[in-house]
Amino acid sequence: MSQEATAPSGPAGRPSNLDPQIAARLKRNSAGLVAAIAQQYDTGEVLMLAWMDDEALHRTLTTGRCTYWSRSRQEYWVKGETSGNVQRVRSVALDCDGDAVLVKVDQAGGACHTGDDTCFDAGLLPSVAG
Repeated sequence: MSQEATAPSGPAGRPSNLDPQIAARLKRNSAGLVAAIAQQYDTGEVLMLAWMDDEALHRTLTTGRCTYWSRSRQEYWVKGETSGNVQRVRSVALDCDGDAVLVKVDQAGGACHTGDDTCFDAGLLPSVAG
């Protein structure tokens, strides 16, 4: 089954099948992307941040697997496709500004490319506690 988009081009010039009503709610950056935060659905642990364009969001919503846009490789990637550390989508929510999505997932294996459970365990930064 092909996941190739056939609809008119999205804001970054890449084709997208995203529902136009959802697309109209998005506030994208200059590259046509929105931040996508992956969170473990049952524990609330924040796992990672990646980027989605309209088509990546469409694929995420319709396949139940997190699809992101790689800014460095300029291509779509499905989390776990090569590592086996799959993210199965439980819910997707758009934030109040429309510039970020929260994807609650059931993570199998580490979410970080380093193999760690989360990308946010590299150490706390010093801060002023008040």
